[in-house]
Amino acid sequence: MKRSKRLFALLGVLVVACVATILVTQMEEDKEQIKATGEIVLEVDSNDVQSLSWEYGETSLAFHKDEAWIYDEDEAFPVDEEQIHDMLEQFEAFGVSFIIEEVSDYDMYGLDDPECVINFATAEQSYTVEVGNFSNMDEERYISIGDGNVYLAKVDPLEEFDAVLDDMIKHDEDLSYEQITQIKFEGAENYTIFYEEESTATYCADDVYFTEQNGEVLPLDTDRVGSWLESLTTLNPTDYVTYNVTDEELESYDLVEPELTITVDYTTEDEDGKEISDTFVLSISRNPEELAAAEEAEANDEEAEDVTAYVRIGESQIIYKVSEYNSNSIRAVSYNELRHREVLPADFEDVYQVDVTLEGADHTIAVDGEEDDQRIWKCGEEEVEIDDLQDALETLDAEYSSDFITDKPSGKEEIRLTVYLDNENHPKVEIELYRHDGEDCLAVVDGETFALVPRSDVVDLIEAVNAIVLN
Repeated sequence: MKRSKRLFALLGVLVVACVATILVTQMEEDKEQIKATGEIVLEVDSNDVQSLSWEYGETSLAFHKDEAWIYDEDEAFPVDEEQIHDMLEQFEAFGVSFIIEEVSDYDMYGLDDPECVINFATAEQSYTVEVGNFSNMDEERYISIGDGNVYLAKVDPLEEFDAVLDDMIKHDEDLSYEQITQIKFEGAENYTIFYEEESTATYCADDVYFTEQNGEVLPLDTDRVGSWLESLTTLNPTDYVTYNVTDEELESYDLVEPELTITVDYTTEDEDGKEISDTFVLSISRNPEELAAAEEAEANDEEAEDVTAYVRIGESQIIYKVSEYNSNSIRAVSYNELRHREVLPADFEDVYQVDVTLEGADHTIAVDGEEDDQRIWKCGEEEVEIDDLQDALETLDAEYSSDFITDKPSGKEEIRLTVYLDNENHPKVEIELYRHDGEDCLAVVDGETFALVPRSDVVDLIEAVNAIVLN
């Protein structure tokens, strides 16, 4: 009997608790009203905003406008005004999808202690936007604008306001051009590259970049110059070591007299399509202490640590740090780095005859007519396939810039060719290949030593010729 009474008593307590829970829930629902809406809750022209600050995590930043935007803590800091505009633009028409009125518990929305607090002001009014939790169900962020309501924002303010100071700097502009007219190197290299179309100084139709040495105009490899220019235009330095460099710092970065200064004259187009000329200057030097340590390690056949490089664009106050890889790419501007490495850089379509001297015998391989838009090649009276010979001639090149040497040939002549071109300025090219050692042959072009080329490629050339003349 006593047990039954206890059970009834417990059941009564449970019923009371359930009723109380239902009543509290109903009261809360009556108090907090959740409504779907497409309302715009803030409309502030970003151009009218005079100050902006925010706190997010350990970041606390403040900026104000005095004609231009200024970082409150250091007026020398170059502020990216486009970044400021992008951050404020969302408040020009700040829309929400839900509104929660008569809020009783801001903590449940993460707004009792907001993740981020954004303050901005125009000349007439100040605004505060508090950013709370992210609703995984709605995939939107809870925010408050100080009117007592909680909103689910269509745009998450943290997509812009997770920025730190490094994100706010206005970086120097990269090189962007329509046409390069001249490139000048000073320092470790001292020469000038100029642009010229249809030059008589080359037999390669693709050549448009040239330099002059000892009064002679010399062609450069368009692809190599283009690749180097790409490394320059895509450098995009952002890892700055200072944004307000002093004379003492310039000295420490070895940028008073840079290791290499690159000056690029170019043309581009303005918004109206009008051509304008401009100049881009970049200076680069390597960390003196790290460079000395690396050179010492190399001299002792030890593995060297990477050497940090510093770059400066024009007379900018920003000094950037770049990787050794990017530094090596930018500094690879010697004539031997940018010149043609092919023994015969001509378009093979311009070749119409090849005279060969091999093992004391002379042979002529020449075009003899055309059939179905294909040239017919003959050696003597026999029609021959030219593909392997073409591949061997086009493959023959110096593998590295260090392969360009001035040594006179001392070994045995392996093969000699005279290549005739359909080019009135350069009707023929004479190529001599001499044994140099077990790995390389020495190529002489038009009587001048050119470079070392792989002996295996010379063997392929000889075999291609033999396959034709011994057929």
